[in-house]
Amino acid sequence: MVSKYAILVYVKNLAFIDAQNLYLGTAKTAPAWKIDMARFRVLLKQRYGVDTAYYFIGVYDKKHKDLYNSLSSAGYKLVFREHYGAQASTKKGNVDNDIIFAIMKMLCEEENFDKIVLVSSDGDYKRLVDYLIEKGRLLKVLFPNRRYASSLYNRIENGYRDYLDAPHLRGKIEKR
Repeated sequence: MVSKYAILVYVKNLAFIDAQNLYLGTAKTAPAWKIDMARFRVLLKQRYGVDTAYYFIGVYDKKHKDLYNSLSSAGYKLVFREHYGAQASTKKGNVDNDIIFAIMKMLCEEENFDKIVLVSSDGDYKRLVDYLIEKGRLLKVLFPNRRYASSLYNRIENGYRDYLDAPHLRGKIEKR
């Protein structure tokens, strides 16, 4: 006999977003397009069960304070690179190591989450992606642009990847 009480299963997936890669993969392509970050956050929650979305930006720059506030309001947890003094203005965003470290730390410390969604087309994450697949902890890699996705990912199964520029996804997240 089936119980009349439904059992709710809470999925706690985490997203790790390489902000520079996301931006370059959309706004700096031909034809360029922009993501509505609030709508993207909703898509992450509804389609991929993302409970927490970490948005790795790079160096904090006070002239982008409105952008940071907007992203925070949309539900992203902002993560900035650590730089000191005059060095900060000359450093690029390069957050690859920060994302890899954060994910591996969560795995080592056995934090409570189900799966990872990685947003980037950068091949520097390939070893991490392979490891997460091996451990059953990768849900998806979301590539901002099919054309610029690293060829290193060609061998991962299609079920582990989505392309944000695909019409069915782009139509949901593109800024109008």
